Amino acid sequence: MMLRRLLAKRERFSIPIISVGNLIIGGSGKTPFVVALASRYPKTTIISRGYGRLSRGFIEVSREGEILTSVEKSGDEAMLIARLLPECSVIVCENRKEAIKKAIDAGAEQIILDDGFNRVNIEKFEIILEPQNLSNTFPFPAGPFREFSFMSREADLQLKEERDFQRIVNFSNLREKMLLVTAIANPQRLNKYLPKGVIAKHLLPDHSYFDESTMIRVLRDSGADSLLVTQKDAVKMSEFKLPLSIMQLKLNIKDFIYDEVDTYIKHYK
Repeated sequence: MMLRRLLAKRERFSIPIISVGNLIIGGSGKTPFVVALASRYPKTTIISRGYGRLSRGFIEVSREGEILTSVEKSGDEAMLIARLLPECSVIVCENRKEAIKKAIDAGAEQIILDDGFNRVNIEKFEIILEPQNLSNTFPFPAGPFREFSFMSREADLQLKEERDFQRIVNFSNLREKMLLVTAIANPQRLNKYLPKGVIAKHLLPDHSYFDESTMIRVLRDSGADSLLVTQKDAVKMSEFKLPLSIMQLKLNIKDFIYDEVDTYIKHYK
């Protein structure tokens, strides 16, 4: 990655591109950050690789709020973003440059790259999200970092959770007894937000899909009244005939971050 950063020739596009990424393996709040940022800019296209999707190549997930594909083809994070941003468009594609060019042709006014820090051949405004209290700074496999931790200096904004943004968790349809079912990275990060009434947990690998008959069985066996799931999990259960209690995650982001992005977009030429 260091050699790629040193040798890569960055391509500049005709509209501003903002990248939201991190240096660690697993979740750091990128999806809610992308949603919060993109909600300020109508006619934004969000481009993601589409982790966990059962498809390949270019897929148009939504066009200004109109959902154009299934969650299996889009991946859970891309579908969640599409459902939460009715004034934006969402694309998944392994080839980010191809997706950028098609988004520009379709009339995008700015682009947000979800998890785009390692796309070193694209000129963009770099935002890095850093978790708090991370003691191990070694690269994988010795630690959780995708690259050397000091590469975060390449970013325009290095943001730390709790210092620069905070998570706000709300709930809908809480029940007296709930079974936590989730397929997210580092599910232990949910522990401090869990409401009263969680009597058991059923954890799956990140981006896993759910089988309705299995969920019916585990709900029955647990003795719970509903499944407690994140919004990311819920988009994969939208057709299930099961009682769902949903954790709704938002970020409270400091104003200086929006100001920096506003300035970049305003003065981009």
